[in-house]
Amino acid sequence: MNSLEQTKTFQDLLLDYSHEADSDKRAKIEQTLWDEYGQSLAVMILDMSGFSLLAQRYGIVHYLSMIRRMQLITAPIIEAHGGYVVKYEADNCFAAFPKTKAAIAAGIAINKAFTVENESTPDEFDIRVACGIDFGQILLIGGKDYFGNAVNRASKLGEDIANPGELLVTKEAWDTLKDDTLFSGKPMKLVISGIEMDAISVQF
Repeated sequence: MNSLEQTKTFQDLLLDYSHEADSDKRAKIEQTLWDEYGQSLAVMILDMSGFSLLAQRYGIVHYLSMIRRMQLITAPIIEAHGGYVVKYEADNCFAAFPKTKAAIAAGIAINKAFTVENESTPDEFDIRVACGIDFGQILLIGGKDYFGNAVNRASKLGEDIANPGELLVTKEAWDTLKDDTLFSGKPMKLVISGIEMDAISVQF
């Protein structure tokens, strides 16, 4: 089944779920969705900083050119760390990795790559990004989109909370590293949409 077929089947199952009045049958449809599309993955969501300011000051073409450079730089780094780009949306990059360790390593490498890249460009073309990472069971649809609590939390960290150049990881994702001492991090307590969350700011 190709990605388009997977997407259509997923959407059809969602409609079946919403139209099904019997709770047991609805539960079976939900289980089918998780059986067919569920995966345990690390989610990394990257957000470019300064969209409104740069677009207003230099125009949308200027910022779109920066987005294109971001895409060309991030994709090979993500792939080199065993992950893949699920999608690019506006100035965001949505990626998935088999393990949290790979996602963190990729996030660090991406920030370092932009530091080097920015040395060769005028300030108005400098790219700065914020990253959020979580790990958990998600619904991956045809390799082109994903949904789940891990996606939501990574998005909140990367898009709403992390500062430019910062890499935030949920404590749950960080704990999957177990005794791995490759990374160091600073614990943080956050409140997201009224919900408290423990996170780690990766130090690099």
